[in-house]
Amino acid sequence: MYLFPRITLPQKAIEAAKAAGKEPDVFYCLKLLDTTGVCLVPGSGFGQKEGTLHFRTTFLAPGIEWVNSIIHFHKKFMDEYR
Repeated sequence: MYLFPRITLPQKAIEAAKAAGKEPDVFYCLKLLDTTGVCLVPGSGFGQKEGTLHFRTTFLAPGIEWVNSIIHFHKKFMDEYR
């Protein structure tokens, strides 16, 4: 019942995460939470393979608004950090 997709973030986002004292996947998840209210769990908490980034979420939430929120956020995030 979990999704654990791999994400690839631009170098600019990785540098912004380091400047904020965060792991890149944590930075991404916190930005998403602040922007949309959708809560994802950073993959770094699950022992993801070195050099990869993931997040985890469940898909039990009713409706699909949360999926659309993630899609819209991801596009804006990538545009900002490219």
